[in-house]
Amino acid sequence: MLDPVLFRNKLAETAELLRAKRGFVIDVAAFEAVEAERKRIQTRTQELQNLRNTRSKAIGIAKGKGEDTAALMAEVASIGDELKASEQRQAELLAEIETLALNVPNLPHESVPVGSDEHRNAEQHRWGTPKSFAFAVKDHVDLGARKGWLDAETAAKLSGARFTVLRGELARLHRALAQFMLDLHTQEHGYLETNVPLMVNAASMRGTGQLPKFEEDLFATAGDDRRYLIPTSEVPLTNIVRDEIVAAETLPLRMTAHSMCFRAEAGSAGRDTRGMIRQHQFEKVELVSITTPAQSYDEHERMTRCAEVVLEKLGLPYRRMLLCTGDMGFGASKTYDLEVWLPSENKYREISSCSNCESFQARRMQARFRNPETGKPELVHTLNGSGVAVGRAMIAVIENYQNEDGSITVPEVLRKYMGGAERIA
Repeated sequence: MLDPVLFRNKLAETAELLRAKRGFVIDVAAFEAVEAERKRIQTRTQELQNLRNTRSKAIGIAKGKGEDTAALMAEVASIGDELKASEQRQAELLAEIETLALNVPNLPHESVPVGSDEHRNAEQHRWGTPKSFAFAVKDHVDLGARKGWLDAETAAKLSGARFTVLRGELARLHRALAQFMLDLHTQEHGYLETNVPLMVNAASMRGTGQLPKFEEDLFATAGDDRRYLIPTSEVPLTNIVRDEIVAAETLPLRMTAHSMCFRAEAGSAGRDTRGMIRQHQFEKVELVSITTPAQSYDEHERMTRCAEVVLEKLGLPYRRMLLCTGDMGFGASKTYDLEVWLPSENKYREISSCSNCESFQARRMQARFRNPETGKPELVHTLNGSGVAVGRAMIAVIENYQNEDGSITVPEVLRKYMGGAERIA
């Protein structure tokens, strides 16, 4: 959530900056109307408080002189009734402003290129050279069809579209990738391995920005005590510091988790319907950092680099893209996407997204640290990134390491997780 000061003092400038972010149009009239009434009510509340205090003192003086205080006491009672109503209205207006603010996205960082869509994203660098094949390449669906190792038909019988059953050595490869990523991030990159709940409450979803704006993309339980299946372990990991004041000396706090992720993909009808590119259920190794404002952009570069190392150790060509204002997510101030090369599509596809959310999530969560210089609590900065998506990594591995006979060469870094196997045949 943005700083309320921006809505009070810089509404026009804020609205202009937000227009660049996916064309978001802030309801300036609604904010102005609510804010005007809030100011009026606040002024009247203060007047009533002062008036009550003055009359209460007058009652004390009158009693000391033995004078009749009935009229003064009646006036104070009347003031108290109006004050109670005024304070209640003030609370309602603050809640209304918060509801409006919860649907407003984060402001882009000044270094983010302005653009309406992905075509204005800026390539930062590339690593690796796409392999030239002496045969017609297959996609991951055809490669996985042998022996029924990648089975969408059975998954559709069990659950419907956008699910997959993995079997045999392909299921083992999928598991090996997750284990490799966790070991890399914990042993070499210093992240704390964390096992988190796959279902969270509404407060957790609000904290990281999924609610209220993106409820249609979430799977939820029925009933009053509603729980949501996590779309990414960013949600529980980041909310660990909700309503906390984190010790400054523990920052940056770096956490990683391998988890199932669940997304309704409500806005993706007709996109990537073949194979495992876009699923309702998938697995990801997530990276989350909680840090100070002074450290957050250095931490953003570090986190992105940790995700890049995964792809380099797997020998997968990729490129880093700086997303433009119109292609960034709701809560991000700045985002790097890593795109891996897929031979079957002859192009790069997103496999990791690393974002600095600055204080946007922290303000929603009231996650703070105590500044050692001032001794006062301040909002932390939160960052999240895929380190990386397991299913898409598997797709990239089997396509880039495919052989003419349909077998898959196992990348060297994965062989110890595959019982020493050098090839999936």
